[in-house]
Parts: sequence; structure tokens; C-alpha cells
Amino acid sequence: MVDRTSPEFRSYLALYEQASLLELGQLADQMRWRLHPENVVTHIIDRNINYTNVCVADCKFCAFYRRPKDTEGYLLSFEEIGRKIEELKALGGVQILMQGGHNPYIPFAWYLDLLRYIKRNHPIHIHGFSPSEVDFFAGRFGMTIEDVIKELVAAGLDSIPGGGGEILVQEIRDRVAKKKAGADRWLEVMEIAHRLGLKTSVTMMYGLGESLADRMEHLFRVKEVQARTGGFTAFICWPLQPEHSELEHLPKTDAVTYLRTQAIARIVLDNVPNIQASWVTMGPKIGQVALRFGANDFGSLMMEENVVSSAGTTYRMTLEEMRRLIADAGYTPKVRRQDYTILDSAA
Repeated sequence: MVDRTSPEFRSYLALYEQASLLELGQLADQMRWRLHPENVVTHIIDRNINYTNVCVADCKFCAFYRRPKDTEGYLLSFEEIGRKIEELKALGGVQILMQGGHNPYIPFAWYLDLLRYIKRNHPIHIHGFSPSEVDFFAGRFGMTIEDVIKELVAAGLDSIPGGGGEILVQEIRDRVAKKKAGADRWLEVMEIAHRLGLKTSVTMMYGLGESLADRMEHLFRVKEVQARTGGFTAFICWPLQPEHSELEHLPKTDAVTYLRTQAIARIVLDNVPNIQASWVTMGPKIGQVALRFGANDFGSLMMEENVVSSAGTTYRMTLEEMRRLIADAGYTPKVRRQDYTILDSAA
């Protein structure tokens, strides 16, 4: 458990609460240069494939899911997923981000067969199945977390995304996503994945009515796991997009809140190597500004995105525009893989 009365916690929280925007930005930028002295900002070419939107988690913030039996529910065929991968590869894509709802009608063998199908017919890095999905599989199929991950990896899974993190404080999760993996369980899945040799990303979605101390606890919990495992490659934060969800009564947070939150994350998470700017939720220009608030990565081209857009946020950009935004901010853009190895020096 995080001790909110510790001097370290109170010091960081006071900085988050009281420092000016520019002071936070300067401190975050200093940490960024300490960890990444090269004048480079990375990005990846991938595609977000949501294999199903059928879900029984009933998260209050989600406008994407459909309940079982809903006529708008779907499950993509292997062939449809294969076509999406080939479209991505035609653009130079190197990875798919594959996530879906908690669909109680899909047998575990389907997931394993899908992974084998992709590796056999459309080989590509599969960054898939968030901790919440892994936890759902374990409960649904009577398996341990370790056995679920081992079977997925044996079938072709390469890494796990940090989706479903929201705020890693149980009181908040009980309020907005009671049926989904709790804070301890979410982190347990990540720690087991790291122990089994997988690299993962880690996220925070804020604006759920949590306090600044709750956000700080989230960061401290991530930092503690990273100190034990070293398995997190990158941290990404973004605000709740409340439109069309059960939380649409909550006010949207602004760009200043985003920049402050990303900056404090860069300052606190000195053991997580990369910070990714969230232009998908904040827009290209704020994504560009975020490069001076601790981010050293511009995220994904995001050839396809369905979850955030379901809430009415639909920012898009071309690869050329992404590289231009990075270059205009004073950096050299470079394409990477999921583990942040550089693929080329394209600019």
C-alpha cells in the first residue's frame, strides 16, 4: 500500500498541487533529457484492432461497448483481422494493438487460434489483451493468470498493453468499473507478465472524479512495480472522454490539466524510460506541446481507433504530419518498435 503520509509522497503531491505549469514543465523536461540525451522523438506505426465490442464489465466511462444480445455487438472474423493487418503493413506498420470487450461467448481456444492464425498468415508483433482482459480470461476459464499468459505467449502474443488502468485506487474503480479487475489485480497481472519475460506499457485515465492524491497514488504504485520488475516500457496518460457514456455529466478536463499531469508523471516515474504524448485525445498541437512537458514519444499513427472516437473525440493525422509536428518542435522523428528499438532514421 502507498503511504500517503510519507515525506516523499507529500513532497510530490505538493509539487503537483502548487507548482506553476511552467515550473512543472521545466522539471519534466529536465528529467526527459536526463533519460534521453539524444534529440529524438520516437513514434510507431500500428493499428488498434478491437476484435469485439461485446462486454459485460459495464464500465461507466465507456461509450464503445455493447451488452450481449445487442444488435450492434460484433466479433471480427480471423479473415477480417487479417485484412486489417495487411492494410497496416502496406503503410509500413510493425504492430497491432489488439483489445476487446469482456465477451462471455468466446471460448479460450478462439483467442489461441486467432494468435496462431495471425502469426502463420499475417506475421506481425501482437501487442494485445490488457490486464483486465487477462483477468477476465482467468475467471471465465478457471485458469491462473500465469497459465493464461503462458498459453497466449505460446500461441503468439508478444507484449501486453496498459489499457484498463484508469486510476489504480480501489475506491475509484469501485465507483466507475466495479466489475473489472481491481487495482491490486491489474498490477498483479502486469507483474506476472514481467516475470514471464513480457514487456508492457502502463496507462492512467484521469478525470473520473478522483483527487490529485489519488492520481499520485496511481503513479507511486506504478513506480513500485517498476522498481521490482523493470517491465514497463512507457507510461501514457489521458483524460476521460465523457461524451455518450454514463459519466457524461462530469466536466472535461482541460489542456493545462493534461500537461500538468503528464509532467508530474515524468518527474515521479524516473524509473519508467518513456513517456508517450496523447495526441489522440488532446489533439496534434497539444501533443506537440507535450514534448516539452516530459514526453519523448509521439505514440502511434493510430491508423484505426474506435474506443475514444465512440465518445466523440476523433483526432486523426497522417504519418507525414506526425513527423512534421515532431520536427517543427525541434526534434528528429524516428520510427520504433514496441520495445523502443529504433527501426530507421526517417525524418
